[in-house]
Amino acid sequence: MSEQPKTKPAVDATGGVSWDDFTEGIWRQNPVFVMMLGMCPTLAVTVSAINALSMGVATLLVLVCSALLVSLLRKVIPKEVRIATYIVIIATFVTVVDYAIQSISLALYEALGAFIQLIVVNCIILGRAEAHASKNPPLRAMVNAAGMGLGFMIGLLALGTVREILGAGSLFGISLFGADFQPWVVMVLPPGGFFVLGSWLLLFAWWEKRKSKTLLVKTAAAKA
Repeated sequence: MSEQPKTKPAVDATGGVSWDDFTEGIWRQNPVFVMMLGMCPTLAVTVSAINALSMGVATLLVLVCSALLVSLLRKVIPKEVRIATYIVIIATFVTVVDYAIQSISLALYEALGAFIQLIVVNCIILGRAEAHASKNPPLRAMVNAAGMGLGFMIGLLALGTVREILGAGSLFGISLFGADFQPWVVMVLPPGGFFVLGSWLLLFAWWEKRKSKTLLVKTAAAKA
């Protein structure tokens, strides 16, 4: 009998990308509320929602672009200099974002201050480059980086929104409560950042505990 030709395995059109690659950084491994990374910009620039959103977008762009380039070069970068190479790649995109923000709005650039340049040493970006982008194809690396960047942006907005509403009585510069509102000045000071962050962490811990109890009750009911 003639040997049957071997069938080639089907090619995954998505390049192995899964929904979990994207959602990992949004909830399960959120950089702010779970991994507690990037605390410097998280506490410093979130005095307003617009500052938080701008820093989040800047970090997201650097994350996605650096993940793409690291993934494309992952097979040619020598292991001995990989960290230094990653930093050079990240610094290049940070410089591009820095000049872009400066050209778009000087007021925003001054409000964010040195924290734009400090994106270079943000553990979120370097960690994604080392742990994920250097081991996966470009599309998967970009999707994972986008999810992580979006999770970081959500964390910043969660703090910036609360601090601006309570500390200035406004949201994205729009007054919410009128001239009679007495702002909580502490919210725009460093202690306010720690207070709001702690409150969010307490809320998420309570929610996870509540989910665990509900799951236990359902499991017990199913076994009964």
